[in-house]
Amino acid sequence: MLKRLLLLGSFAAAAILSSCENPTEPATGARLIFKFKFDSTQTRLNNIGQPSTIAAGNAAQSPRFRSASAHYIELAPDALTALGKGNVLYVAPETNAGGSTAIDFSKSVLVGDNEEFFAVPLSQVKPGTYKWLRVSLAYQNAEVTVRYNGVNYPATIAGFVGFNTYINSFKVNTQTVAVNANKKQGFWAAEVAGLTFQGQAPEGAVTVPNPIFATSPIPQGSCVVTGDFSQALTISGNETQDVVVTVSLSVNKSFEWKDDNRNGLFEPASGEMVVDMGFRGMKPSYAQ
Repeated sequence: MLKRLLLLGSFAAAAILSSCENPTEPATGARLIFKFKFDSTQTRLNNIGQPSTIAAGNAAQSPRFRSASAHYIELAPDALTALGKGNVLYVAPETNAGGSTAIDFSKSVLVGDNEEFFAVPLSQVKPGTYKWLRVSLAYQNAEVTVRYNGVNYPATIAGFVGFNTYINSFKVNTQTVAVNANKKQGFWAAEVAGLTFQGQAPEGAVTVPNPIFATSPIPQGSCVVTGDFSQALTISGNETQDVVVTVSLSVNKSFEWKDDNRNGLFEPASGEMVVDMGFRGMKPSYAQ
């Protein structure tokens, strides 16, 4: 039910904020700008925002991120604010082409480290003081090390972490994978030495940190990562300068797989499967 409420809230927000849907549209006046930062040294958290270790029998790497995309952005004033009841700023395009409602990957905006992924005129942001930020991540593309035929190779991982994604096709690195279907959270593909491998992480296995889970839960599978500003963000509506929010995402050992032979190396050609690729925490900060 919570997941359905999120989807209904998304469509409502999309209708109300139609002028803010496309992050590439030019904005006039001072803007609220969001940028990603991928940090392999940031604390590795679990689903309830506590420091986390690697599960027994698994191994993990800190990926070198190339790009990511977001599906949903919300500012929340306090820890009691229910999901969807804060200031919803952005909902990515969705489609029913695959049967059920899903993120439309063909319209996703992919950006790299320190690149702007969304901006909205500050005049369109509801004035208030916001302690928490919610960002639903949808896709990631990163470099990892893979063992293939006894040799270590740099490889590319493309991972879909949104609740449900309709994919026509996507390029992992140089290779294009055709799908033409919906894929649930945890679908991935790896490209190594010109070959591609695909898999699906177990349902509910992707980590989605939410330090305020007790008072403001999120639906399983939504990938709505929650983080707090060290100093609350106040929007008056009369700003004359841009406010830039840096969304620092922990990628500390965020790529995790079942290490069947216990050698600490990812070997998809031997059947080893990804079990988690969730972002391991979020620290938002802002500057004018």
